[in-house]
Amino acid sequence: MLDRFFSLSENKTTIRQELLAGLTTFLTMAYIIFLQPAILSKDFAGNPTGLDFGAVLLATCVISAFATIFMGLFANYPIALAPGMGENFFFVSVIMALTGLGFANAWQVALGIVFIAGVVFLILSLLRVREMIINSISPSMRSGIAVGIGLFITFIGFQHGKVIVANPGTMVELNTHFVSPDIAVFALGLIVASILQVRKIKGSILWGILASTVLALLLGQITFSGFIGFPEVHAQAAFAMDLKAAFSLTCLPFIIVFLFMDMFDTVGTLLGVAETAGFVKDDKLPRASRVLVVDATATVGGACLGTSTVTAYVESAAGVAAGGRTGLTNLATGSLFLIALCFGPLIGMIGKYPPITAPALIIVGSMMIQNVKKINWDDYSESIPSFLIMAGIPFCYSIADGLALGFISYPIIKMFSKKAREVSWLMYFMAAILLVYFLLVRSKMG
Repeated sequence: MLDRFFSLSENKTTIRQELLAGLTTFLTMAYIIFLQPAILSKDFAGNPTGLDFGAVLLATCVISAFATIFMGLFANYPIALAPGMGENFFFVSVIMALTGLGFANAWQVALGIVFIAGVVFLILSLLRVREMIINSISPSMRSGIAVGIGLFITFIGFQHGKVIVANPGTMVELNTHFVSPDIAVFALGLIVASILQVRKIKGSILWGILASTVLALLLGQITFSGFIGFPEVHAQAAFAMDLKAAFSLTCLPFIIVFLFMDMFDTVGTLLGVAETAGFVKDDKLPRASRVLVVDATATVGGACLGTSTVTAYVESAAGVAAGGRTGLTNLATGSLFLIALCFGPLIGMIGKYPPITAPALIIVGSMMIQNVKKINWDDYSESIPSFLIMAGIPFCYSIADGLALGFISYPIIKMFSKKAREVSWLMYFMAAILLVYFLLVRSKMG
């Protein structure tokens, strides 16, 4: 039955090979279980966002499990899904921006924004108009976004690891107190994860987190409270979104950015994994529309449960490299996410101490920055807006503001370079919306 449903023989794979591939994918991306609640429960300054750690942990495991299994059953691809890195930091930046605009329930409004973006993406996927949206932003700009987010994540990782500290004169500086438990825990995790990554050991990020955890326990930075147990939820996040406020004009730019980020993540991951596995036939990917429908549905479901944008994971390539070729791989990966729910105390102990998870941000940042090679540096009308995004995201300490610098400057530079026809009407529309947002909305924030 499994052979017929998943076409195992046709894809030259076996049940054992698929299950091992599913385990490999899970080990490679399991870091999101620790990182997602740690990221969403506090803003960049370390202040509570309003989202409960346990509630985000529960939502992360549940939506990752069901979205991954749904992908396996509906699209029959070994492409796992979970809350996206990059999107989760943008989600936090949206909460901070909404708080600055006077929203008392900023995190609930942010969940509403993610829900709306997911519904729009689902409609666009069903209507098959995604090609027009994807083509509205140049490849260089898309690569610049990935690089900028990678740098931003890296910067935050150094902050969480206490390697970089505040300085009134220079804003930031290297921490001179290197003999400290925080830096020791961070350094060990980074070294272990980096060495294993170089040696191509599966689950390198996860092993780095575990190494940091052991040292943190030995140094007394965290307290062991048990292995087994469901996550403690002190404040419910499921179905707590504020759709009424999310439909306001103030939130429109955030909805658009979430939509584009999810769109590009999915398409990039889909094509990258498909090429690796040899799924592409005659320059086309079978069942591509099903993948986009699953991805959009997962984002809608994630917002309902209380987490940020859910998207396809490039770490799925690790499972493909281990022999995964069908959706049976996803059934194994998704089941392991559900099993992880039984280890709530362990995950909470790890996720609530930032130096443990900080090395994972550095490693993921190094992966994302590789996209700098895809930018067309010979064409300044492409490279300058892309660079503004790359530099703007970390320097403005805001993904939204960094994207706005590139999106607004891109059509202007193209127009005065006599290349206006290279810009789609949708890009002009995006630039206009963002410009209005900055002039009429952000200016009120003082």
